[in-house]
Amino acid sequence: MSEGFDIVVVGGGMAGMSIGAVLADHARVLVLEAEDAPGYHATGRSVAFWSETYGGPAVQPLTSASGPMLAHPDPAFSETPFLSPRGAVHIGPPSAGGEADAFVGLFAGQGVDVRRVGRDRLEQVVPGLLPDWTTGVAEPTCQDIDASGLLAAYRRQLLQRGGVLRCGDAFRGARRDGAGWRVETAGGPLTCTVLVNAGGAWADEVARLSGVMSIGITPLRRTVVQLRTDPPVPADLPLVLDLAQSFYFKSVGGGRLWLTPHDEQPQGPGDAAPDEMAVATAIDRFQKVVGWRIAGVERKWAGLRSFAPDRAPVYGFDVQMPGFFWFAGQGGFGIQTAPAAALLGGALLTGGAPDEQVAHLDAGPYSPARFSALPG
Repeated sequence: MSEGFDIVVVGGGMAGMSIGAVLADHARVLVLEAEDAPGYHATGRSVAFWSETYGGPAVQPLTSASGPMLAHPDPAFSETPFLSPRGAVHIGPPSAGGEADAFVGLFAGQGVDVRRVGRDRLEQVVPGLLPDWTTGVAEPTCQDIDASGLLAAYRRQLLQRGGVLRCGDAFRGARRDGAGWRVETAGGPLTCTVLVNAGGAWADEVARLSGVMSIGITPLRRTVVQLRTDPPVPADLPLVLDLAQSFYFKSVGGGRLWLTPHDEQPQGPGDAAPDEMAVATAIDRFQKVVGWRIAGVERKWAGLRSFAPDRAPVYGFDVQMPGFFWFAGQGGFGIQTAPAAALLGGALLTGGAPDEQVAHLDAGPYSPARFSALPG
């Protein structure tokens, strides 16, 4: 006889764990994770910062709404905040002035604290910055996120609310069975009323295995390298991002930094490995930004960031398949938007009033219905 739940969430990364924790307050929930521990893939490989500009205007409302919840969590959820000071500067050559002005205009109009800064200020916060980088935009509100602490807090909340987390039990497929679902897993069959697709890079595969038309969520590989420099990287270095989106880097303590060439290489879902060409590209671009000598390449890794065709997340019930709920396509911003996304997704699924912290958000731009009119 199969075990029954109200809701089965496929995927135990930040997306699945956060919405599972929210839903466990309303229903009997199972979070199903194929790996031996949650957060093994994208969540565990993130550079993890909170930036209201990151992900663009479609993502910014979710990020901004999540900020207060990350900075001042409910004591019942966490006794410590998940954010710590960082700050960011977006830099470019003299020719990037128009791009910088447009960037400021776009986000300042949404209430985000972004401002133009000159070469003098850039030299103060990025010592050793080479002369070609004269255009700057400061984003002082940018902060680091304790991603592992946030995932652990959602896991704890899920279990405290009576939810179940099952790791090492891969999703094999699902089919409609009356008013609900029969779900096949490596550990045996399950039944549920609602199936939540929080599969990350596997989101389209989860849909296909459930008889649901895919949306076109594409996993893109991003490579990160840890460097040791001479002179050592200042501990208070802000996050440094290229206005043209060809790199970003931040200090991680001990005179080290994390650097990425901002690559996005399509790759099928799986255990992503760093691309050596991307590592070389990152280092080459970095050496054209600052005059620091690279004393050592200490680590390199990669993760998959999964995007819908319009690069906005997908939250809501499938248009054609009853009881199939999309919670996917979070790209590289799933951690910084997790609190707001989980509350919004929970309200959409249960049909209840949204929490006051997300009541102002418009869920329309994130609905899977927006893809129903696309050709093919």
